[in-house]
Amino acid sequence: PSPLGTLHLASGKHGLVAIRFTDDTEAFLDSLDPMANRIEGGESISTYRGQLQEYLAGRRLTFTLATDLSNLTEFQRRVLKAIAEIPPGEVRSYGQVASAIGKPRAARAVGQALANNPIPIVLPCHRVLASDGGLGGYTG
Repeated sequence: PSPLGTLHLASGKHGLVAIRFTDDTEAFLDSLDPMANRIEGGESISTYRGQLQEYLAGRRLTFTLATDLSNLTEFQRRVLKAIAEIPPGEVRSYGQVASAIGKPRAARAVGQALANNPIPIVLPCHRVLASDGGLGGYTG
């Protein structure tokens, strides 16, 4: 449990692969890509949990967690790597993120990539807003 509700984490041998806000453990496990190798070595779930707890308690601003984005498209990886560079306390628009990855006309595609962010909080899609300052399609 967290201040935001129940969080489930999954990691693989190359890093964190998923965070979901759900009370339904079975649905969470079913949603994981079987190719994620989710329980093979790598950093301990307790390391991930500890950093998330520190962040949610206001004692951590950034994460030093390995993430595994290998099951995503190249475009999705570029978007998520770009938002990981947004400093705490700052926001960007979907269009600004699109421009940052060299695709200035791809704001909607950026929004779609963020709507499917498998690792919210750690990969801070909450720092990306619609051009009018609204939340857009944020689901995490």
